[in-house]
Amino acid sequence: MSDLVVIVYPTEAKAEEVRQRLFELQKQYLISLNDAVIATKTETGKIKLNQIVNTTLAGAASGSFWGLLIGVIFLNPLLGVAVGAASGAIGGALTDAGINDAFMKELANNLQPGNGALFLLIQTMTADKILKEIQGYGGTVLKTSLDETKEQSLREALDQAAAAA
Repeated sequence: MSDLVVIVYPTEAKAEEVRQRLFELQKQYLISLNDAVIATKTETGKIKLNQIVNTTLAGAASGSFWGLLIGVIFLNPLLGVAVGAASGAIGGALTDAGINDAFMKELANNLQPGNGALFLLIQTMTADKILKEIQGYGGTVLKTSLDETKEQSLREALDQAAAAA
């Protein structure tokens, strides 16, 4: 079972810094992330999602390969690549892996323009080590699916950084 954690940072750059740090910790097997998305709200109120995987691009690449293969078999590789890329891109755009985009946009509506909300879908983590690593970045917990003790530990760790600043 995965846990959802949403932390709001004063800027998108700070949220990206934390996300990159978590990716480094993932390489050390301290955390396993299913998804990590940054949502921001522009001055005009538009919500922008910065996802780690572009499913449209991945679908187009995969579709191109399979289209080329089928095109070679039927002696028309260029048509095969074009059709494969188009169908792959459409399939990729319709695929929503990880955290639901509509849910993220709904929560991000509460953000102040310029803030960055880091949405994390955590499969497993070594909580005490992760908290030590991210507490210096500050941030405010917006929403979690953690149990009450873990959520309180997270809030306290982030509040300590805010109090120190």
